[in-house]
Amino acid sequence: MAKVNTRDLVVEILLLVTRDGQYSHIALNQVLEKYQYLDKSDRAFITRVTEGTLERMIELDYITDQFSKVKVKKMKPVIRAIVRSAVYQLKYMDSVPDSAVCNEAVKLAVSRGFGGLRGFVNGVLRSIARNLDSVQYPPEGTKEYLSVRYSMPPWILEQWLAWYTPEQVEQMLRNFLEEKPTSIRCNLHQISREDLKRKLAGEGVKAEEVPELPCALLISGYDYLGALPSFQEGDFQVQDISSMLVAERANPREGDYIIDVCAAPGGKALHLADKLRGTGMVQARDISDYKVGLIWDNIRRAGMENIEAVRWDATVLDEESVEKADIVIADLPCSGLGVLGRKSDLKYRMTREGEKELAALQRQILSQVWRYVKPGGKLVYSTCTINREENEENAAWFQAEYPELRLVSEEQLLPGQQAGDGFYIAVFVRKD
Repeated sequence: MAKVNTRDLVVEILLLVTRDGQYSHIALNQVLEKYQYLDKSDRAFITRVTEGTLERMIELDYITDQFSKVKVKKMKPVIRAIVRSAVYQLKYMDSVPDSAVCNEAVKLAVSRGFGGLRGFVNGVLRSIARNLDSVQYPPEGTKEYLSVRYSMPPWILEQWLAWYTPEQVEQMLRNFLEEKPTSIRCNLHQISREDLKRKLAGEGVKAEEVPELPCALLISGYDYLGALPSFQEGDFQVQDISSMLVAERANPREGDYIIDVCAAPGGKALHLADKLRGTGMVQARDISDYKVGLIWDNIRRAGMENIEAVRWDATVLDEESVEKADIVIADLPCSGLGVLGRKSDLKYRMTREGEKELAALQRQILSQVWRYVKPGGKLVYSTCTINREENEENAAWFQAEYPELRLVSEEQLLPGQQAGDGFYIAVFVRKD
C-alpha cells in the first residue's frame, strides 16, 4: 500500500472547507473513515493540524501577513492552505521541527503543481520560524486583540461585548480553543453507566462520569469511535452535555407522546425515548430524506422501538398533530455560535444577515408547532447559540404573540461556565 502523505490530506480537508464550503467535521470524518488503516498517531496528527488551523485561522493569517509580500487573501487557495497549516505547526506544535515543517510545505507546493512558488513558500515560512517570538499583536484589552488572539471575527465580538461582560467573553473565547473529551450519553434502556464504563475500559477508552447527569460520560483515548464495539452495539450516543439537558428539562412521563420537530441526527429524540422506558412514542421529524435517514441510522443502532423518524417541514402546519403532543421539542436551526469549540468553521460562515434570517425562521416554526401541544403540555425551545436575538428575544416575542403558553423557565448556558457547549433552553407550558 502506497504511503499516504498526512500533510497532503490536511491540505485537502482545508480546501474542502475553505474553498468548497464543506463543513469541517464532515470533511474531516470522511477522510478519517477513508483512511481508517492509518496509524493512530497519523490520524491524530491529521485531526490536530486540521482543527487547529481552522480554529486559529485569523491569527495564522495575521502572523503570515507580517512576513509575506503577498497577503494571505491574495494567495492561491492551495498555497494558502499549505502556508496556514505550516504556520499552525510552527506556532503550536513543538514536537515538529521547524525545518521539517518548511521542507514538507515546499514539497507539497511542488507535488500540487506549484513548483514555481517553492521559493516563496520556503522564504515566508523560514522567516516566520525565525521571528515568531517578535510578532506584534494589537494592544491587549482591545477588540482587535481578542479577534487576533482567539481568531474570532470582529462583528461577532461586537455582539457578545454588547450582551456579556468582557470577562465572560474572554472566558468563552478561551473555552472554544481548549481540547475537550467527547461527551456521550449512555442508552440506559440497554446498559447501566457503570457497565458501560467497564466495557469502554476494556476497549482501551478512558471514561469519566458527569456528576449532575446520570446518563453522561466524558471519554478520551480512543482512535476511531465507529470501530468501538460499544458504539456499534448502540450502548451510547455522542451528544453534548448541554444538549442532554433538553430532555432533562422536558422531563417526560411514561406513556407521553412527543414530537421533535427538527430532530436530526436524533440525539435529543433518542434521549427522550430512553427516558420513556419503552413506553409512549417519540416522533422525530426533519425536512429531508437525508436527515430522516440519519435519524433512522441512530434509531436502529440504539435498538429502540418507541421512536420513529418522519419527513416533515416544520414551517408547515400538520393539521393531524394539533393538540396531540404531551411535549413538543423545538430545537431549531440557529447560528451555532455556542458550539464553536467543536465546529470552528461556523464562525467564518455566519453573518449578521444570516443570524437575522435564522431568527425569523425560528419564529416562523414556533408560530406553527406550538399548536401541537395539548392543553397542559410543554413546548421546549432550544438553540445551540449564545445570540440573544435567537434566544431570549425570540422567547419574549413568542410569549407575547401566543399567550396560550406560559414561559416557566429559561437558561442561557455559556461556554466555560459549565462542562457543555453554549446552549439556550426555554420551557413553555400550554394553559389548560
